[in-house]
Parts: sequence; C-alpha cells; structure tokens
Amino acid sequence: MITVYAASSPNVVKILLALEEMELAYEVKPVDVLAGAQFEPDFRKLSPNAKVPVIVDHADAQQEPVTVFESAAILLYLANKTGSFLQRDEASRLEELQWLMIQVSSIGPMFGQFMHFYRFAPSGNDYATARYRTQVVLLLDLLEARLAHSSWVGGADYGIVDMATFPWARSFLNLFGSNEEENYPKLREWVTRIADRPATARANAATEALARQMTAPQDSQPENLDRVFGRGVYALQSSGPAG
Repeated sequence: MITVYAASSPNVVKILLALEEMELAYEVKPVDVLAGAQFEPDFRKLSPNAKVPVIVDHADAQQEPVTVFESAAILLYLANKTGSFLQRDEASRLEELQWLMIQVSSIGPMFGQFMHFYRFAPSGNDYATARYRTQVVLLLDLLEARLAHSSWVGGADYGIVDMATFPWARSFLNLFGSNEEENYPKLREWVTRIADRPATARANAATEALARQMTAPQDSQPENLDRVFGRGVYALQSSGPAG
C-alpha cells in the first residue's frame, strides 16, 4: 500500500494519474495547505520543503517504508517500481527525461507564478503578470510544436512525462481568452486523449474528493496565506546581490 500525502493541486494530480494508470493500491492523506498543515513538524519530517505530494511506500513488510517527496522524483520511483510508463532503451529514456525536466523546471514554476500574480497578488503587479503570461504562452507554444512531431510529449508512448504535464496544460488552455482558444489544436487533442482515459477519470474523482476537504482561499486565515505565499511577516529580506 502506498500512502499519498496530498492536496488538490496539479503536482498531486500527476501522482494520482500515475498510481491509477499503474494500478497500484494507495490511500490518500489530505494535507490542507491553505490551513498551514504542511508546516506541521510531522509533515516536515516527510517533506523538508513543506510541499505536497509525498508518498510513503509500505509495499515490503520486511523493510522500512520508502518515503519520496517532489513530484518528478515520485514519478520516476513509481515508473522504476512497476517497469512501466518510462522507456527502457537509453535514447528514448533520455528523451523522456529531458521533457520531464522541462515540466518541473519551467512549466510548473512559470505556470504557477502566473497563477499567483493573476489570482492572488494585489494591484500594481502588471509587469509580473505580463512576464509570467508571456512565459506561459511560450511554453504552450513549445508543447504545441512538440506534439506536431510526436504522438506524446515524452515520445512515442504515453508515459510519466505526459502525466506530469497534463494537469498544468489542461488548466491553462481553459484559462486564456478566445484568441488563444483558436490556437494549440495539437495540444488540445492531446489533452482530450488523456482526459478520455479511464485512469484519468479515476484520478479526477480522487482529486475532487480531496478538493472538498481543502480550505478555500477565501476561507483561509490571512496569516496562513501569508505563510504559504511568503509575504507579510514571512517575507525574508536580504542585503541584495553582491556588488
């Protein structure tokens, strides 16, 4: 049995997709991030960076449970555990890993920063919103170009790269206005293919169940929001770049 410490965020959806596709037994432990649950000492022992998701694999009763944090590390662990959804031959595997790195180093952070400034930042952040919107569009363009020449983002077969990218791409294709909706036909078709998979439906149901147990932003205590976003009394100061 695998325990998943989770909230209803895109990085958690990646793991639920993988667990469902790999048909692994799991249980979900909700972590209410907007209530500050990720900062509890017991959770920090599992996730030093105070982030979800985290998994604890209890599969081998003869050994200590295996704890894995960071979504890409979890996906790689699960793919190696099951021998599925990650290519075996060196060249194809390297191709997949490069696109996985694009997701964790660019798509997740840039999309996440855009959403923060779009939804949560006070007025007067037009520069930041425009900067991150531009980065989102460039990355959507990159995915569209990739899918014009490849059946899946990771390569010839559906795999953990597509699972990692899907929750972010799905959300942001629906976020932009009509001009963008006319673009990205390959990306939209790819989203539809993944959305139609039975495992995706099961992962969506698990995500919806999680969402019902999470504190909504409008209901979160201001101090918790400040701590999550690193603002107010939680904003750290430095002396600036070395000159």
